[in-house]
Amino acid sequence: MLEESPGTRVDTVLAKLGKALEQGDIDAAVNLFQADCYWRDLVAFTWNLKTMEGQDQIRDMLTTQLAAIKPARLRQDEKEPASAGAGVTEGWFEFETEVARGHGHIRLRNGLIWTLLTTMTELKGHEEPKGLRRPLGAEHGHDPDRKTWKEKREAEAAELGYTTQPYAVIIGGGQGGIALGARLRQLGVPTIIIEKNERPGDSWRKRYKSLCLHDPVWYDHLPYIPFPENWPVFAPKDKIGDWLEMYTRVMELNYWSSTLCKSARYDEATEEWTVIVERNGEEVVLRPKQLVLATGMSGKPNVPKLEGQDIFKGEQQHSSQHPGPDAYRGKKVVVIGSNNSAHDICAALWEGGADVTMVQRSSTHIVRSDTLMEIGLGDLYSERALAAGVTTRKADLIFASLPYRIMHEFQIPLYEKMRERDAKFYADLEKAGFMLDWGADGSGLFMKYLRRGSGYYIDVGACDLVIDGSIKLKSGSDVSHLTEDAVVLKDGTVLPADLVVYATGYGSMNGWAADLISKDVADKVGKVWGLGSDTPKDPGPWEGEQRNMWKPTQQEALWFHGGNLHQSRHYSQYLSLQLKARCEGISTPVYGLQERHHLS
Repeated sequence: MLEESPGTRVDTVLAKLGKALEQGDIDAAVNLFQADCYWRDLVAFTWNLKTMEGQDQIRDMLTTQLAAIKPARLRQDEKEPASAGAGVTEGWFEFETEVARGHGHIRLRNGLIWTLLTTMTELKGHEEPKGLRRPLGAEHGHDPDRKTWKEKREAEAAELGYTTQPYAVIIGGGQGGIALGARLRQLGVPTIIIEKNERPGDSWRKRYKSLCLHDPVWYDHLPYIPFPENWPVFAPKDKIGDWLEMYTRVMELNYWSSTLCKSARYDEATEEWTVIVERNGEEVVLRPKQLVLATGMSGKPNVPKLEGQDIFKGEQQHSSQHPGPDAYRGKKVVVIGSNNSAHDICAALWEGGADVTMVQRSSTHIVRSDTLMEIGLGDLYSERALAAGVTTRKADLIFASLPYRIMHEFQIPLYEKMRERDAKFYADLEKAGFMLDWGADGSGLFMKYLRRGSGYYIDVGACDLVIDGSIKLKSGSDVSHLTEDAVVLKDGTVLPADLVVYATGYGSMNGWAADLISKDVADKVGKVWGLGSDTPKDPGPWEGEQRNMWKPTQQEALWFHGGNLHQSRHYSQYLSLQLKARCEGISTPVYGLQERHHLS
């Protein structure tokens, strides 16, 4: 007897699952999952970003949601053949609910479902105007009152926020706000993006001059317009800034630059926000139904309060305010911190002729850029991946299909391989006194990023300067205080300084909610980011998804959006669909609303 093909195995399970879901037979559906199972849903079933772990959680979700969601037409995606290896069969599928269409991924073990991913791709009757639905553009025929595209855009820009109100306001016009704004534009949701800087892209342009993306180009595309094929692998900050500025124009975003958001307040009775902004020297009151804080994970500087900061006679800057090395040739600089920004700034200062010391207060995970590219990202985001048929969208979904609970199990072998490949490099770093770590469980960079958003450096050259002593290193002791002309560590070391750079990271995004709305609302929402992994800077209990990101929060009509370019691209789709559904009055029964366990 011939063994079943992967496609046949997937077809068989999908047919049974589809029948059980359509008939409302929850027990039959749950019995198709193995005991150790995961169902990750991005909006389609839960109107949330939610991972159900184990049969009991899946049963509870279906008991609550199935009657309202009405899934149907579960079928294998004919364009993506199933595959099998190492005892696991994988496949792709499409499905529908009463109000939406979706795409999914399935993994089978021993004929039962191990992992299931379901994602909403579009709302029925509210599809994006693309492909066969793209707008005609030209208006054929005769009309003496005809308005040009330019006239219509100018009228819209003049009216929105003044004589007509936006449905959504996005605070923050960096990559996150721009990506989400583009999605909402295509869905026809009237939206204004508020940005304090003068030009789109300034949040990149105004950073230290040596800043480049540490993630490769294949990982960083924005929605709708991928970078051109000759775009550099690692884009310099000003090039990214120019791309974002271009993008806001060609995607026709209502982008209010040089605009300061002063306050926001939600009225439970009218179910709308009052957002007060200052634009062109005057106060403007906006009344959107939805408010999105897209102020970025790297937006709320975390500056330590140290004794002596008021008497220090040199300069003090947070890394986000550091202009670059030009003014510091021959100066003594102390950089407090040892992650990405600290290494970049130290290397640029050394190149610029400064005498620079890095203060490493706790261990840091280091991975070399070329090694990360080859071993960590190559199968999903690279020219090699594209040649194998792994598009950006497919790569995003493959990555999304791995439940966070078990993702570290897939990452640990990769980082063990990196550690082995670059063994001499790591030995040289430790010999120089650098304190290394590989994450709480050896799972490396991605899990550290997802859990805490900090604690790592992708090496693009600075580590060699640490190894040979060009960048002086003081590790293992925190800062005690500042004097008029020095940084004093707790072990008594005195580091003379003309400039102190605090490369000390950023606070939780709900800090912006405290500033713009109120401390009560910030506390109601709680900590933003992290999985609840009970590892350093990511306290439990286990959440299973990023806290409060891209999904409903405890504050009605308040959303958080951001992350790296990959996350801004991928998750903007699901946030935009949640907002569009509410805009159209579609019922959105949320399952498993995020609970608050930590204030910040």
